[in-house]
Formats: sequence, structure tokens, C-alpha cells
Amino acid sequence: MAFGKGDHLHLIDGSTFIFRAYHALPPLTRKSDGLPIGAVAGFCNMLLRYIEGNNGGTAATHLAVIFDHAGKTFRSDLYPEYKANRPPLPEDLRPQFPLTREATRAFNIACVETEGFEADDIIATLTKEAVAAGGDVTIISSDKDLMQLVGPQVQMWDAMKDRRIGPNEVVEKFGVGPERVIDVQSLAGDSVDNIPGAPGIGVKTAALLINEYGDLETLLARAAEIKQPKRRETLLTKADQIRLSRELVTLRLDTPLDTTLEDFIIRTPEPEVILGFLGEMEFRTLTRRLAEKMGVEAPVIAAAPASAPAVGEAPAPTPPEALPFEAENYACVQDIEALNAWIARIYEQGYVAVDTETTSLDEMRAELVGISLAVAANDACYIPLNHREGTDDLFGTAKRVEGQLDPALALEALKPMLEDMSILKIGQNIKYDAKIFAMQGVTLTNIDDTMLMSYALNAGKHNHGMDVLSEEYLAHKPIPIKTLLGTGKSARTFDTVAIEDATKYAGEDADITLRLWQLLRPRLHQERVTTVYETLERPLSPVLAQMEMHGIQVDRDTLSRMSNAFAQKMAALEAEIHELAGQEFNVGSPKQLGEILFDKMGLTGGKKGKTGAYSTGADVLEDLATEHELPGRVLDWRQLSKLKSTYTDALQDHINPDTGRVHTSYVQTGANTGRLASTDPNLQNIPIRTEEGRRIREAFVAGEGKTLVSLDYSQIELRILAHVANLPAMKQAFHDGQDIHAMTASEMFNVPMEEMTPEIRRSAKAINFGVIYGISGFGLARNLRIPRSEAQAFIDTYFERFPGIKTWMDETVAYAKEHKYVETLFGRRIHTPEIAAKGPAAGFAKRGAINAPIQGTAADVIRRAMIRMPEAITDLPAKMLLQVHDELVFEVESSAVEETIARVKEVMENAAMPIVALDVPLIVEAGTGKNWAEAH
Repeated sequence: MAFGKGDHLHLIDGSTFIFRAYHALPPLTRKSDGLPIGAVAGFCNMLLRYIEGNNGGTAATHLAVIFDHAGKTFRSDLYPEYKANRPPLPEDLRPQFPLTREATRAFNIACVETEGFEADDIIATLTKEAVAAGGDVTIISSDKDLMQLVGPQVQMWDAMKDRRIGPNEVVEKFGVGPERVIDVQSLAGDSVDNIPGAPGIGVKTAALLINEYGDLETLLARAAEIKQPKRRETLLTKADQIRLSRELVTLRLDTPLDTTLEDFIIRTPEPEVILGFLGEMEFRTLTRRLAEKMGVEAPVIAAAPASAPAVGEAPAPTPPEALPFEAENYACVQDIEALNAWIARIYEQGYVAVDTETTSLDEMRAELVGISLAVAANDACYIPLNHREGTDDLFGTAKRVEGQLDPALALEALKPMLEDMSILKIGQNIKYDAKIFAMQGVTLTNIDDTMLMSYALNAGKHNHGMDVLSEEYLAHKPIPIKTLLGTGKSARTFDTVAIEDATKYAGEDADITLRLWQLLRPRLHQERVTTVYETLERPLSPVLAQMEMHGIQVDRDTLSRMSNAFAQKMAALEAEIHELAGQEFNVGSPKQLGEILFDKMGLTGGKKGKTGAYSTGADVLEDLATEHELPGRVLDWRQLSKLKSTYTDALQDHINPDTGRVHTSYVQTGANTGRLASTDPNLQNIPIRTEEGRRIREAFVAGEGKTLVSLDYSQIELRILAHVANLPAMKQAFHDGQDIHAMTASEMFNVPMEEMTPEIRRSAKAINFGVIYGISGFGLARNLRIPRSEAQAFIDTYFERFPGIKTWMDETVAYAKEHKYVETLFGRRIHTPEIAAKGPAAGFAKRGAINAPIQGTAADVIRRAMIRMPEAITDLPAKMLLQVHDELVFEVESSAVEETIARVKEVMENAAMPIVALDVPLIVEAGTGKNWAEAH
């Protein structure tokens, strides 16, 4: 099939991959004969990571790796000194060049080179052909010489930095657009390639001149007009040299080739060929890894003599459940040579488990103490960086323990590997580690998270912390952290732990994480939840990390004033409660409250617990509030007390002294349904149904010159219910933009819409939302503070008017009983192990099974929106700060508010597409203000 519109050609600059691989790895030789293969190993890993990442909207349909041909090129004929300054190739790299060509062909990728021309010329020629045919081109290289090719259908991608290079990036580099790069290079020359250019004129000056005069020929023709004498003389006397430089830097668009674009169509590697090559290279780990992916048996590679171990070759990983943990095997890395050896092994293998040890769970304030790495079972290390002897002098100054790597030196060595997209970094709750590294100037890329894998596989079965997973899947109880740090007031921080003990603990963490990954990764595919993990969980982690680091500004004075106001309202409520009780008592004492309600006032339903005191929980008081005023007042008092202690008082302690902001942490595994949880502090439970609760949002403010923008889904769960239960009346109401609660009330109570009262609508609203959560007559009675019989009658009428809901609920519960899980519309599984239980647990499990597909689908929708959001607003002065279930909060420069709202609404309202086409529209409502209360 001819290459044309809709096709996308990727051209990999082979030299970039080879030299990157060579310089990133210490020398590596083949065990059997000592052949240098370090660059080949790195090259193969980079190709494999490219293949694994070739997906999405910019994925290649056609692919080729382009190499420089050995020997002179036409440029050497033009200018014998061209590239004359370049040092000779390292002796151990020279024999690896032909092997990288073999590797490319073994991966079933087209391999192109042409005698007398450079790889850049081939890339330029192929780019021209592809664009002329109507296709798109991505050049995978960071070589500045290729930037002259960037255009409407052509972009570059720096694979090492995971950075797209378009026209804006070219301007940033050269000061001119792609169409004038040649002119600037002709003037500036290139000392690396020994291109002379115009002496004394650098890139900045060249850009200024070209921007002023338009192009090189015009500049040279008008050189006499230049006011600066030296610059004028250079341009006049060196014009021929500048024009020669232009010939040298201009890429050829007519390189003779014996291949066509159709030859580059993507082809799957043939197992026998690729595994044969990797086996010949004796890449044991990479061979096993690829064989597993292809579902074939890895070829047997002869063992090397004991006297000739290969540098960087990791031992074969034994199945984790079959190998006991041996903490004594974990290495302590205390010098840079040892660290470089570990990094070399990681590059050869292509993946590593990584974990950080710090002084705090608050990533914004934590100090990095050490880093652990694991490449195989019982093959892990710990890199101590900031262990101290303690605070033993008058000023509390902690003396640094000897025998540790300098943190800056260690991070400098680790940074290229941690940021390299060709290396997979595996973590348990790796979002935490990513933020710790970010605070050190390191951007962790290409991550896998065992916690999120477990969540995708087992939501509803158990929690997903490392200790639980280790015991559940590895039959191993990890070293308890409290044995190192202690508990309570005597607890200490990790930097005071002895390095020997820290090595065992931290090494085990990385070891466990790697073994869990080896177990859980294949199960994603086996249990058909790979899509959930890859599209909803893994890509959300870095988005959340960025949001958490942004934080939101909080006004301490506003909180303080609210705290005082709440205290006054609580005092007034106490006076009312005492009057209703006929005596004073401690409202905050459950024991005294129980005696008032059940002994003195004689209210029914009093039950005593083991201590002999009456139960006065919220459920008890909500029931009693349908019969008497005092319990309702106590509930109001408790609400204010919670607001004061949990928010207006406690939030002040969470304001970061360096940023003036509150930095919450989002827990992806916090709810079985896929909803996010917010901790330290929890910003998702601020009540907004009461005036006092809404006021707390006034303390969350925009920065100077900025505005807070809130966008949230309107009744998303009801819309999803209308879709999944196939409710024609509801679906039509949503399409018509009707008031869904008024419509429901009209259907239920036969009240015309024009005669609807707020009270009737409120009842319908409570039922609409209550049904989503499997609400009972008891629950609705508490919500509306009406008798249970009346509430049950409402529910019965509701199911009569909307029979599809009852049918869907029954079918969902039946499915849960048969499969022990339910699913969202996006394939997320929520396990329901208690669905067959007896007694009260059965009712709870049934309600959970009904609610999970609806709430979970809504959670999946907003996750999809959040994942797409960074790209949607990347060029806007806007930051996504908070997610509160169906709401997203942004901080935006005031001039960009309208554009931000438009883009965010488009992303949110189309987030379900193209996977799920809902029968009802998703509607997003926007609000703005100087504080969160104004915005929402």
C-alpha cells in the first residue's frame, strides 16, 4: 500500500542512540570472547522501549533507523577540513557499529545508509518524500542540524528527554524559525564539525542579523550598511566562506536511495530472528524479557566460565515466590565506582525497582536520606546519602555519618538513568518517590507502580500497601519500620538509623517491589485489566504528583476568623440544647448525652454498649431527629465542632512555610470504586451543603493576579444511571436540559412542573441521589427527617415510575453474586467478596455492588479528563490544583480565564469518548472567583 495521508513515518537517528548508549554505560563485554557489546546492549534496550511506547495519536505506521555510512562524504570533497577536528572513535566502540545494524534488522526494522552521504541527508530526503506524499514525519533525534526540517507535517522528538521539538523549540534554540536555521548556521559555523562560518559571529548575533535583513543573501548583499566595523568587515571579506558554510550545513533533499517509503511499514519482530541475535550477543536478561513478551521459550545461552563474569550482567531472576529473602545479600553503595556499576547493570537490563528513604511522609518537607535499587531477587542495593549521628550538641546540629556518597554526586550519576525513557522504573506508590526526586531536580520518567497494579487487579479484595501485598503474594513479612524508628514520642527519623540496618530495610523494600512487579505485571493481561491500568491508573500518577506540588494558597487569617465564629455558634447551639434538655451538660460527652436522651427525656431506641453507656452515634441521632428537635441540634453542634477542629484549626498547621500553600496528597487506591481520596489534609470532605461548610472554601484563595476556576460535572452519576439502566424519561430530560429533580418529582407525585414546590423537589432530589447509593427507607427517613413509613412509600413510588432502575439493580446484584465483582463502563473491576454474606453485611455489600458501577464510571470519566488536561492547557498560564470527586479547580492568570474554561470544558465533556458513547450528554458547569467559595 502506498504511503500517503494518514501515515506517520518515524526516522530514528541511529548515531544518537549509539553514542547515548555508549556513554551511558561502563564497558561491557561478551562473556564468551570479550567482544565489546555495551553500546549494543543499550541500543537494543532503547529500540525495545521505543517499540513498547509506539502508541497513541503520534504512533508510527512506518519506521526506519538511519545510519552514517563509513567513509568520506561529498562535504569532505567540498571542504577537506570538514569534521577534521573530531577525535577518532574509541577502540571498543568501533566494532559495535556493525552490530547495531544487525540489531536493527533483527528487530525487523528497516536499516538505511548511503555511501557518500550522512544520515542527516537521508533523513532530509525521506522527510521531503513523506511530506510530498501527504504523510507526517517524526525525527527521533536531538541533533540541531535536523531542526531545519521542522515544519507543519514534521516534528522532532528528543527520546532522551521525552521532549517534542516543533517550530517554537527551534526558535528557542536558534532565534529564528526552521526556514532560517540554515542562514543562522551558515553565519555561526560549527566548531564540532569544523564548519568555519563568519568568525566572531555566534548564534545570537546571527539570528539578530537574519531577523533584521530577512535572509542570508540579502544580508551579504547589504553588508556594507552594517554599522559595526568588525562585523561589516567580516561579512564583506568572508562572504565566500559563509556561502561555503551554507553548502555544508544544508541537508540534501535528493540523496540517492535504493528503498521506498513503502519498505518502512511497521513489522513485528520474528521471535526466531530477534532472540537468535540477542542470544548470540549473550544478553541473557533481555532475551528472557523479550521471550516472555512474545510468549515463546527463550533460547539457552551457554554459561560463561566462572573466571569471566560480564560487567553489568544481572543474574537470572528466580520466580519470586520460590526464593527466600536474604537481607545479607543487599549491597551498600558507598563510592561512585560501585554506583556506576549498578547503573550499568540497569541499562543492560532495561528496568529497575527504585525506592527512596526520607525523613518525613510529607514530600514537600522531607529530606532525602537514601535510595535503594533492585535488579533481581536478593540482588538489591542501598545508597546512603544523609545519615546522621544525632543531635548531640547545644545547637542540635547533626553530624553526618562517614562512608556515604555525596548526595549531589550520586544524583548527578543517577539522574540520566532515572530520566531515561528507555529504562523502566518500578515502584510501590512511586508517586511519592517521583515527588522526592522532583524536589532534587530529577524528573522520574517511564514508571510502573505495583500498588496501582494491585488496585487494578484487586479493588475490593484487600488494601494495596506493600506489607499486605508482600504477605499476600510473596508469603514474606517485611521488616517493620517501627523496629527502626520506634513509636510514639520516642520515635526518630530515618536519617538517624544505622546504615547497616537501613541497607537491610531499604534493600528489602526494593526487592519486594521488584518481585511483586514480576508477579502482578503478567496478571494484568491474564485478568483483562491491562487497559484499566495503562489508561486510568499509570498515566494519572504523574498528573497527581504535579497537582500536589502546585498546592493551593490558603489565607491563615481567614481560617482564624472562621474558627472564632464557629466557636461562638457552638456556644449558642449549646445554650439551645441545654434549654431543650432542661439542664446543662457536656454536649461533647456521648455518655451524658445518652443519659439526657434516654433516661431523662425517655426517647425510644436507646441501646447500651459494653461500657454501660448509651450509643449516641450519628445514625442514632439521625433516627431520633425525626421525632425530637434536640438530637438534630446536637448533630448541628457536632458538625460545627468537626469543621472547627478538622479544618479551620488543623488547616493552619498544613500551610507549608516555604510556599504558603496547602499540599494535599491524593490516594489513587483510596476507594474501591476508583474515586480518589485526599489526605494530609483531606480537602474532599469539606461539607458544602451547609453555610458554614461552604464558608471554609473562602480561605482557599488565588495568587496575586490570578483567579480560581472551578469546573464540575452536573449530575454525572444520575446521567450514568440513566444510561446504564436505560431510562427513556431521564435520558430525554437530560437531552432537553430539564431540571431532572423537578422532572422526577413530577413523575412520582403527578405534580405539573409549573406547580412544583421546593419541598417536593427536595424529596425527589434526595431519592434520585439516594438510589445511586442503594438507599433504604431508613436512610431516606434520616436524610429528609421524615417517618420511615413515608420515606419507604417514596421509594416504592419511585421504582413504580422508573421500573428500569429496579431491573438494572437486580441484574447488577445477580451479576455480582455470580462473578464476585462488578464493572464500570471502562472495564474497572470492583470486587464484591461479601455479596453472599448473611445479615447486615449482605445489605451493605448489595448497596456497594449497585453503587460501584455508577460511582466508578464517574470516577473513570474524570480520571480520563485529568490525564488529558496537561496537554490541553500546556500553553496556557493555568495550573490544575485540586480534584474533588466531580470537580476540578484551576489557578489561572486572569487574562486567560475564558480560554482555560473553554478548553477544560471540552476535555471534561468529551472525556468518555471514544471508549464509551453515553446516551446522555455530560455537562460541565464553570465558576470563577478570588476564592474557592466564589468559584463554586
